[in-house]
Amino acid sequence: MKPLCPPPLASQESAVLVSEGFWSLKGSGLGGVLVLERFWSLKGSWMGLSVVLLVGLCVSEEILCRCAAGSATTDSPQLSPFGSSGPLCMSPSFQMSTLSLPGQAPSPLQSPVLGEGGPGRLDEDEEGRRKRYPTDKAYFIAKEILTTERTYLKDLEVITVWFRSAVIKENAMPEGLMTLLFSNIDPIYEFHRGFLKEIDQRLALWEGRSNAHVKGDYQRIGDVMLRNMSALKEFTSYLQKHDEVLTELEKATKRLKKLETVYKEFELQKVCYLPLNTFLLKPIQRLMHYRLILERLCKHYTPEHRDHLDCQEALKDVAEIAAQLQSSLIRLENFQKLTELQRDLIGIENLTTPGREFIREGCLYKLTKKGLQQRMFFLFSDMLLYTSKGVTATNQFKVHGQLPLHGMIVEESENEWSVPHCFTIYSAQRTIVVAASSKVEMNKWIEDLNMAIDMAKKSQEKSDLVLEPGLSDRSNRSSDEVSLEQESEDDMSSSRSSLDKQTHHRANTTLHVCWHRNTSVSMSDHSLAVENQLSGYLLRKFKNSNGWQKLWVVFTNFCLFFYKTHQDDFPLASLPLLGYMVSTPGENDGILKEYVFKLQFKSHVYFFRAESEYTFERWMEVIKSAASSAGRMSLLLPKGSAEINGN
Repeated sequence: MKPLCPPPLASQESAVLVSEGFWSLKGSGLGGVLVLERFWSLKGSWMGLSVVLLVGLCVSEEILCRCAAGSATTDSPQLSPFGSSGPLCMSPSFQMSTLSLPGQAPSPLQSPVLGEGGPGRLDEDEEGRRKRYPTDKAYFIAKEILTTERTYLKDLEVITVWFRSAVIKENAMPEGLMTLLFSNIDPIYEFHRGFLKEIDQRLALWEGRSNAHVKGDYQRIGDVMLRNMSALKEFTSYLQKHDEVLTELEKATKRLKKLETVYKEFELQKVCYLPLNTFLLKPIQRLMHYRLILERLCKHYTPEHRDHLDCQEALKDVAEIAAQLQSSLIRLENFQKLTELQRDLIGIENLTTPGREFIREGCLYKLTKKGLQQRMFFLFSDMLLYTSKGVTATNQFKVHGQLPLHGMIVEESENEWSVPHCFTIYSAQRTIVVAASSKVEMNKWIEDLNMAIDMAKKSQEKSDLVLEPGLSDRSNRSSDEVSLEQESEDDMSSSRSSLDKQTHHRANTTLHVCWHRNTSVSMSDHSLAVENQLSGYLLRKFKNSNGWQKLWVVFTNFCLFFYKTHQDDFPLASLPLLGYMVSTPGENDGILKEYVFKLQFKSHVYFFRAESEYTFERWMEVIKSAASSAGRMSLLLPKGSAEINGN
């Protein structure tokens, strides 16, 4: 494995090993306190030592310098190295070399490393702004449309500008596929550019930024939404082709080595902050966002309000389009997840077999001859895979076992093995014993396994295939026959030949986050996370700092991504939320501001301050839906169900 390189630090800075395995970088050299999470625990021989080391998982010197120069106020100069002319005005060669090279990008599993600015002026500006701007809830709902539309357009540009430039530069994509891909997404992108401009203009009038004397008719959004949702109907045929686009792109990357190389290298760039094919799903997912936001507006308005009727009609239009594409979206999200896992896993081919559905991924501890060892499990509609994290630089996972669901039996076995949250999986090939990190996690795995086994059984019955009876009957095995095979990490070397040209594998997929946070995520969780995407400016404060720093924050794929401004082309840092708890500050926190929520994972604490009650509630809602196991489960439980303790 490539040795870790120390980050560039000012002379007054040092790094201290925190007991839970996180690194805290402190010093005055960059004008404030920097905090960097080293995502996994360092234990064993490290524990109890007073170690002063520098960890090379921090952001590059370029980003640290920018952070040092950055101010805490908004509207600071755009940090993008590409100038302020906007991505469409760039030279077509917009220099992939100016993006992060493979291995140089900041680890997406680290917390934001950004300098802080002076608190006084910012607080005064904020208070003044709140007095000037509208306070109506409808205004903040409309503003959510604006802020999320900005992020959505940036996401489309990952394909229309950045990826297009990469494939053109290398002449890597066949002309037919180029036409199929961009003739579908370009018209959608151009439509949303106009839509964003129109929303921005309306909000400017509403706020009084354009004309302080304009009142009344401009303090609404329904007419803008109705006009654009009606126009969006014309793009249904383009959206319906996304299935074909995603499938053909995947086929081509398997068939054409040059395209595969460009694809993989592009995914390592900072601008591609999510798996590439995720961005192709954004146009259909955006329809669901419009529907949910319009539902909130209609619920807020009284029937007599002048904006209510337009919002109702706009909701009808977008609901009609969304209904037509709902089944397609479910299929595409499943296909996207399977292709993502195909790239992350070594030792399994044709994961995208027709009919296969992804159900759950997560960390469990498997009983081996060496005791309980951490493994990553993947449950599909026809099989269960278990893997270990690779020892090469690719960060991929090596498949150790593939268990068919037919005839599988699952049962709790805490008493038998004296291991908390333990259950046994009896399959036709072998029997394994695993332990979850909590009772909640164990229950979710057992529930999903039993559901998948039942579905596989019904599917098998329909195809009239008969399995030999009793293959995995518990009576056929004694407890000492449980598979405790030796699993050597050295067998990774057998796969290295196929990985020679891969220098680094991005680690911001949910699979890597689940591994480091000892948790799991289901396909239902993924679907809910899609619905709960959010973006906007927040003020952030560290636990032991005084000032608040204003950042553009994007919540998607169970992560917070941090930017200096909404104009930036790529995030400076990210914070995976799985495992974090979200709450309001306690008395001991000493936070006297309103609309503040607190994020905590073990000893790591962040405070975020929203601009309004509505915005505060929305951030709390979406983060709760993604952060804790209980939060993800609660959205799936019927109302009135008893809460399950995750400890």
